[in-house]
Amino acid sequence: MIQLIVNADDFGWTRDVNEGIVYAHRNGILTATTLMAGGQEFDDAVRLARQTPSLDIGCHLTLVQGPSALTGRPLPEDIPSLLRAIAMHRLDVYSEMAAQVQKVVAAGIAPTHLDAHKHTHILPVVASAVARIVRETGIRWVRKPFDFGSLAGPTKWAARLMQTQRSGLQRKLREAGAVTTDHFAGFALTGYLDEARLLELIERLPEGSTELMCHPGFCREQLRASRTRLKESREIELRALTSGRVRAALEARGIRLANYGELEADHGITDR
Repeated sequence: MIQLIVNADDFGWTRDVNEGIVYAHRNGILTATTLMAGGQEFDDAVRLARQTPSLDIGCHLTLVQGPSALTGRPLPEDIPSLLRAIAMHRLDVYSEMAAQVQKVVAAGIAPTHLDAHKHTHILPVVASAVARIVRETGIRWVRKPFDFGSLAGPTKWAARLMQTQRSGLQRKLREAGAVTTDHFAGFALTGYLDEARLLELIERLPEGSTELMCHPGFCREQLRASRTRLKESREIELRALTSGRVRAALEARGIRLANYGELEADHGITDR
């Protein structure tokens, strides 16, 4: 069996991103999303989540960009700044991410999975903190952000760099009792996922479960004013995720759309 989870990052970033994510779920193949506790439109995302109970929701743990859940002060702006903050003990990684999970739970949402903004959980200190959160919360599904096979793209060099952290992350997650999908896709395609590339990916999906990371949204005034390179590309992804050709391709291969809650039941995970 081939199972596909289509997960949208950045729920809570802006209203136009929130609306695009919900639209892709209601009218397309998107099955899950991860919520940013520090997103400027967190409350709007929570409102939409309550209106859309079929949308599976996790936590998009954020250590760069946006405000701290602990102090309200800005988090580091980029990965180099994050590395300096960690090295100089200016950021308590575990406490920050735990506070973000607590904020999501306090909003009435029961998160089923975890991932990290900019994939920062591949860093050893962050991986250790995520493993601790898994043990303490029982949220056992965690993204392994390493594209399957030889997926190529404009960020292929970065994907190779990330692979150097693969064994360390997977060991820490395994020791904490975390589980992952069998495969992952979307890193090399970030900002470049369109209908043609999605159809190609569908043809290459291997047996087992795969998470496809995506970033849909409507490119309107609020998104255009935000600090992200993913703007017009979000509408292109949205069109791909709601394409009739994409839906037909999934059906032709017998691919089952799933979410983390369903995989949890399949794996007999009942201790949360």
